[in-house]
Amino acid sequence: MPLLLRFLLGIGLVLLIDVYFYQAVALLITNLSPFKKMLVRNIYWGFTAYTVGLIVIGIFIPFQDWWAFARIYLFAFAIMLLICKLIGSTFILIDDLGRLMRWIYGLLFSSASSNTGNTADISRLKFLNQAAVLLAAIPFGAFIYGMVKSAFDYKVRKVRLVLPNLPAAFNGLKIVHLSDIHTGSFVSSEPLEKAVKLIQEQNADVIFFTGDLVNNITDEVLPHAAVLKQIKAPMGVYSTLGNHDYGDYVQWPSAEEKLKNFEALKDIHAHFGWKLLMNEHIALKKEGAEIAVLGVENWGAAMRFPKYGKIEQAHAGTENYPVKLLLSHDPSHWDAQIRKQYPDIDVTFSGHTHGMQFGIEIPGFRWSPSKYIYKQWADLYREGNQYIYVNRGLGFLGYPGRVGILPEITVMELYNS
Repeated sequence: MPLLLRFLLGIGLVLLIDVYFYQAVALLITNLSPFKKMLVRNIYWGFTAYTVGLIVIGIFIPFQDWWAFARIYLFAFAIMLLICKLIGSTFILIDDLGRLMRWIYGLLFSSASSNTGNTADISRLKFLNQAAVLLAAIPFGAFIYGMVKSAFDYKVRKVRLVLPNLPAAFNGLKIVHLSDIHTGSFVSSEPLEKAVKLIQEQNADVIFFTGDLVNNITDEVLPHAAVLKQIKAPMGVYSTLGNHDYGDYVQWPSAEEKLKNFEALKDIHAHFGWKLLMNEHIALKKEGAEIAVLGVENWGAAMRFPKYGKIEQAHAGTENYPVKLLLSHDPSHWDAQIRKQYPDIDVTFSGHTHGMQFGIEIPGFRWSPSKYIYKQWADLYREGNQYIYVNRGLGFLGYPGRVGILPEITVMELYNS
């Protein structure tokens, strides 16, 4: 679809939703003074102009070239407004369809003297429009709270895992697991400084990072490089790649430029002192004992994500290690390939889902829309003697906040009994 046509359709969709939702707003301000009515109208249509303006700007300036604050926050604010209006409009639409069906029924089967437009109908209509506005306002408030309060409310989650074959020398091994930093979503390094401080306070023996260091291009990480370079552990930091690390979501002027960006990303991992595992494995050694850490490139079974990972290469030569730990960004890899073909991989560490940055997590109950896409979407899962841990991510993407699903630093301790 041509770019101009996409933008015209986008503007048309925005105007359609805004005009439709405005019927609820207009009814609610009926009894206000003329000045207050004018104020509400100007604010409402001002936000419409704001959203359309962003779409128009996008015709001339590629999204990745926008000023960071505009790309992350101003655009997200417009999308939040649109989503909330769409939620409210859906409620109005259901009622409008019901009234349409009743009108058709009355036209076909009722007498011409049927009563319409009575006071009860008007009261009901006003109630439904109030409900529609309320349904739009509640998620909007939650979205704002998620941006202001929860986006950087880092939560340390502790997990104790028993692996009977774990050598005695590794008993109590402390692993910090990080994922999905998405540095392109940070306009300042200050939140990452807070996160890195928390990470280092855990005194991990080894640190795993399971991909999506950037959103699109390697340059996004450069302003935060000095902070992320402070992530260290005595036995090393080991990393792998996520789907956003390949530059697949950017239109590059040439294949050479895309490859240059990718090589620069790999160099950044080395600059940090992180060992990037590209379909390979290493041995962690302690007091004469060894366990294997495998790392594969991104491999996704869901939503047509690319399959760069080659688990057969990473696994080759690990047959004699008593414990194998795998870093694989996308948790759909676990059911699709790892459990079926490699039953000797004890624990898989993944990320990718972010828990969709939206959901409910309270004692005894956990829910997110992410569960309808990924069977394993957050926390620890077990099948037989194999485990997968899905980290909720440290950063965010698209929506610059989190509602109910907080950014995560995982601390996993391994024991043999």
